Amino acid sequence: MVGSSETMAPEAPTSAVGERLRITEIFHSIQGEADAIGWRTVFVRLTGCPLRCVWCDTEYAFHGGGWRDIDDILVEVASHGAPRVCVTGGEPLAQKRCLILLQRLCDAGYRVSLETSGALDVSAVDPRVHKVMDLKAPDSGESARNLWSNLEHLLPHDQVKVVIASRADYEWARGVVAEHALDRRCMVLFSPVWGKVQPRELAEWIIEDKLPVRFQLQLHKLLWDDAAGH
Repeated sequence: MVGSSETMAPEAPTSAVGERLRITEIFHSIQGEADAIGWRTVFVRLTGCPLRCVWCDTEYAFHGGGWRDIDDILVEVASHGAPRVCVTGGEPLAQKRCLILLQRLCDAGYRVSLETSGALDVSAVDPRVHKVMDLKAPDSGESARNLWSNLEHLLPHDQVKVVIASRADYEWARGVVAEHALDRRCMVLFSPVWGKVQPRELAEWIIEDKLPVRFQLQLHKLLWDDAAGH
């Protein structure tokens, strides 16, 4: 999928006839992470991702899915009656028309968040969107893909998330927070890889080092054991 006409780098939204996106699933659930944790949210999961993080928990979104008109996506989102929408993946920005979807969701009055890997340019994302952007730590296997220029496009309502699989990942993340003064740009989230780092262990590291970051667990995994569609 990567490199096709449907998975180019992001560009500014334009009007088009028959605007479509490849969608893995649309579902209504509880937001399990970031600053909107606990709120009822509609999730729009786009298909495709150019990264292959070793701990990825949504590999089913790499391929498949079905083409949906953006108008139809908006109708389904509205049917759930939730004020918040999270556009996620895979890597949603791998499909260039994701930018159009984000803009139209904002125009419709939703509180919109975008979950993105940090490997693709976020500069054209509608500024009303709450970006939740990863920085990939070494144990992800994809740290070389971090697009560091993205840091310049973070707004105060955005969040940077680092998923941590080891003490080495933690030390890398601690250094990155200090080097780039990330906590002065936006909220910084540290999250343990499920089954790799004990949550209590990561929490104690943060406390010991007095880091200006927010510890988080993925609530949806506690509630639904990582089942798809939640």
